[in-house]
Amino acid sequence: MQNNLVQGLFSVLCSEKTLETKENLLSSFEQRLISEIEYRLERSSVEESDDEVQHEEGESPGEMVAPFFDIRLKHYKVFEGMPVTFTCRVIGDPKPKIYWFKDGKQISKRSEHYKITREPDGTCSLHIAAVSLDDDGNYTIMSANPEGRTSCTGRMMVQAVNQRGRSPRSPPGHIRRPRSRSRDSGDENDTIQERHFRPHFLQAPGDMIVQEGKLCRMDCKVNGLPTPDLIWQLNGHTITPDNSHKMLVRENGVHSLIIEPCTARDAGIYTCIATNRAGQNSFTLELIVAAKEMHKAPAFIEKLQNTGVAEGYPVRMECRVSGVPFPQIYWKKENESLTHNTERISMHQDNHGYICMIIQPATKEDAGWYTVSAKNEAGIISSTARLDVYTQWQQQSQTPKLKKVRPSASRYAALTEKGLDVKAAFFPESSPVHLLTQPGLVESDDL
Repeated sequence: MQNNLVQGLFSVLCSEKTLETKENLLSSFEQRLISEIEYRLERSSVEESDDEVQHEEGESPGEMVAPFFDIRLKHYKVFEGMPVTFTCRVIGDPKPKIYWFKDGKQISKRSEHYKITREPDGTCSLHIAAVSLDDDGNYTIMSANPEGRTSCTGRMMVQAVNQRGRSPRSPPGHIRRPRSRSRDSGDENDTIQERHFRPHFLQAPGDMIVQEGKLCRMDCKVNGLPTPDLIWQLNGHTITPDNSHKMLVRENGVHSLIIEPCTARDAGIYTCIATNRAGQNSFTLELIVAAKEMHKAPAFIEKLQNTGVAEGYPVRMECRVSGVPFPQIYWKKENESLTHNTERISMHQDNHGYICMIIQPATKEDAGWYTVSAKNEAGIISSTARLDVYTQWQQQSQTPKLKKVRPSASRYAALTEKGLDVKAAFFPESSPVHLLTQPGLVESDDL
């Protein structure tokens, strides 16, 4: 049965060219491809691309139409890894059989790399989910029925993705097959078989710098037939999964090496190697692990102090803080945050850790509890103090004016001029009662 199909197809291919319409005349390039296809069909078995289409011998005559394409294949120029679909539409009666070829060699309908479909309206498609460099070439669809045959060809140019780590040469022992076939004795006994494709990295990371203690993630994407196996190496030693090193594969085909937490031991040269039956490919990168910054919690060198001021006068509340990195400073009065300067209230800090708040002039409303907080990644501290604002008469009553005394030759006269009763200070029990009861008197006798 198979030999009859081959002979029948070959007889169709050898039918007179007068059955071809003028608009479907083959170019010389396509003719060479068809000639090569005819040569292969003559020398080897052919796989039926359409099991549902059968052409029986002695079919009853009727209005039979030789196949023709009302939509022809297009040419494509793509980057590797992109999806491509060749589409055309063929008309004929009886329904033509369809055969797909790449560079003169038939594409098997059982191929995992190619998906062949045909719609009831005659639309035929050849789909490639992710093209590789080996997919570059000429794709021919041939349609045949007892009335004749026709074909059209689409060219696909696959451009390599320039990326770090691509191997410039094929690995030893791997010979890339030529783009087209020639009629030599070595091809005479070739059988139609699945092709293998060496791995190609579609996505690869570059050199990385990661802070110690943080997460590091390396993502890559690779294609090839059969599906490649990946291994990761650090400085030439294979990495095995553990609590801090994980290897994942997502649904979209992205492979990831995750390191968490990243330590100084993880620094070095990383190599990812993808291997399948057709060969291998790899990329490398350098991981630099930055030393973890030394952190020191904030601390007060000088805390806020309770302060009093007369109404209408300026007042300064200050402290000094340290910390690595230098902390952020926050001020509050009671439960209200002070976030920006106003005409009367301004907040300042310098490079030596001095922090202050200046209020000028102070009013009764400024009285209350003030809190300054210092915060960085290592911690937070706070200091609280009270500000009292006095009226003018309160200020005077609390600090009575001292009377000056007549200077004497005593060596303690200078002290008594400042209001210090030396005798009363050192001998409070011997002080005469009448001296205490007479206001305004200051002892100035020599001791």
